[in-house]
Amino acid sequence: MNVFISGGVKSGKSSLAQRIAARLSAGGPKYYVATMIPCDGEDRARVRRHVAGRAGLGFETLELGRRVERCLALAAPGATFLVDSVTALLLNEMYPESHAGDADPAAAKRCADGLLKIVREAKNAVFVSDYIYSDAIKYDAFTEKYRADLAGIDRALAAACDTVLELCAGNIIVHKGEWEP
Repeated sequence: MNVFISGGVKSGKSSLAQRIAARLSAGGPKYYVATMIPCDGEDRARVRRHVAGRAGLGFETLELGRRVERCLALAAPGATFLVDSVTALLLNEMYPESHAGDADPAAAKRCADGLLKIVREAKNAVFVSDYIYSDAIKYDAFTEKYRADLAGIDRALAAACDTVLELCAGNIIVHKGEWEP
């Protein structure tokens, strides 16, 4: 089963995703695929909160800020994956270590291809993404491209996943599939 979760920043998506992944794993191996590459104290504090939030749930953490599909080769057979987050993964892919200067124009396709490979090959996967493209503000060209690319990846994941959930104002909205709290 594959589940896609979207919603606003700090809306509880990660906590919900952890519960869903733990349930889907049914006691089998489960991996938290951490995509954030921390850059400052705020990022490191956020990572600490996420680690504390999944304490005792039995996740093994795989830190894969780029080329996320590598998780498939690193995991035990029949594993469940929680990929958190698509938002950070896309930004990391836009600026790979070997690419100096402008954003890599192939990043969105590479990111989508890797995520969809997980959908196809994993027993279970849960994907977390931030819903950042609904306001009416016109941003600079880079930000608009990033938002459009993220929206495209999110649409591809939503189409490929069995269940699509949105967290909004503390409510879980089911857009596709079934959801049991």
